[in-house]
Amino acid sequence: MNEDAKYPFDREQARAGRYDGKFIVGVLSTGIYCLPSCRARPPKPENVRLFKTEDQAKKEGLRACKRCRPDLYYRGEDSDLSLFEGLLARVRKNPENFADTAALAAAAGVSQTKLGELMRDHAHMAPAAWLRRERVKAACGLLFAGENRIADIGFAVGFESESVFHRQFLAITRMTPGAWRALKDSSVFVLHLPAGWRAEEILAYHGRDPESLCERVEDRRVFKALSGADGPVILEIALERESALCKVHAARRLSAETMKLAQAAALRMLGLTGEVAQFETRAAHDPRLSRLLNRRRGMRVPMTATPFDALCWAVIGQQINVKFAAALRRELLDITGHKVEGMLAHPGPDEVANLDTAALTRRRFSGSKAEYLIHAARQVAKGDLDAERMGEGSAVAAEKALKNVRGIGTWTARYMLLRGAGFADCAPVGDSALATALQRLHGMEERPDHDAVHELMQDYAPYRSIATCHLWASLKDAA
Repeated sequence: MNEDAKYPFDREQARAGRYDGKFIVGVLSTGIYCLPSCRARPPKPENVRLFKTEDQAKKEGLRACKRCRPDLYYRGEDSDLSLFEGLLARVRKNPENFADTAALAAAAGVSQTKLGELMRDHAHMAPAAWLRRERVKAACGLLFAGENRIADIGFAVGFESESVFHRQFLAITRMTPGAWRALKDSSVFVLHLPAGWRAEEILAYHGRDPESLCERVEDRRVFKALSGADGPVILEIALERESALCKVHAARRLSAETMKLAQAAALRMLGLTGEVAQFETRAAHDPRLSRLLNRRRGMRVPMTATPFDALCWAVIGQQINVKFAAALRRELLDITGHKVEGMLAHPGPDEVANLDTAALTRRRFSGSKAEYLIHAARQVAKGDLDAERMGEGSAVAAEKALKNVRGIGTWTARYMLLRGAGFADCAPVGDSALATALQRLHGMEERPDHDAVHELMQDYAPYRSIATCHLWASLKDAA
């Protein structure tokens, strides 16, 4: 008999967090009570008793589980988030103090298994990859700030050798440390493309609105108008076989801050902030995933140039098709965009926050959509919503912060996390195209509803962002 069948609840649903807050799981053999989503080793069914409230569990003499911390959950606190953010602060202050993932686990006071769960949930990365990213980020700051030897900077942030530093710096920034340092005195830079990188979907995404004055695609070149520290500029990305030649066009000398913005925008737009190798390796052993990848191996998740751009797209795109969303975005740009050489750079949060709803409703926005967009921009402008740095922290905290903004639900938040923040395990549940793609992939008679899409996308964790992009792209395949 299936062991799961003996439980008085569906364990898959429980692990997904669907029952948290609805009941408590008491484990009589150990004397503890847990959240239904607890990742500890499952107890024997005969040792399980369910309670409606935490007080009922305590009256039976049970104590709170130290792993899932139901006591903090019912006080409205998130122990894992506190643990993650504390570790993040310590690593950013002294990255050289953490030699490996064992050091991370020891600093957090958890096992390496728990550390893996923590990083998967909050950073959507493996601990080793997360630590490499933080070291490289620290090195980027040091390279711009002074003239210390490159090798010394690598050692200062915790890399064990100069060769490892160069290799991992290149893998994350797609530039060598020397080329990154030279960025502050140049208007041209080159990004090295990874083996197997595909251009087709990148070009299609940035060319999805042929009438846009904010970005345009010409053959294998992408032009993007950006608002930098020195005013509006145009970033040109010319795709070559193994590299992307990037030029920033402006009528004046550019600051280091503008060049950092351009390099970050190019990485994001080309889908170079994340990896796909592990997802593709897993797909090789899964026939259904293999069908998705066969025509698009090497595809990445293209992102918007800036997170605020993605936030605006997400709010504008609620419950309408892409064509109409693009038209509304053009109206927003026409009102608030910054002119530069025949293009329009996307406005910042201050410009959108200062709009009156009537200015947008006169341009085909619904009253609610205009209100939601302006309100979201005001939250960013006031600093209550840190859109630009959202991808550097916790995905859990980011989604919660987004959903606390009026007018933002699951679809909008997840789209922002995927296209704007760059998290790797986001499924924009509620997306009609995603539901249609899943229906086709699974041969279903009816399109799956919200809950069914959530369950189907669980199969792709922790790679739901790239899986979503493959599913979207699959709609263009011949039936």
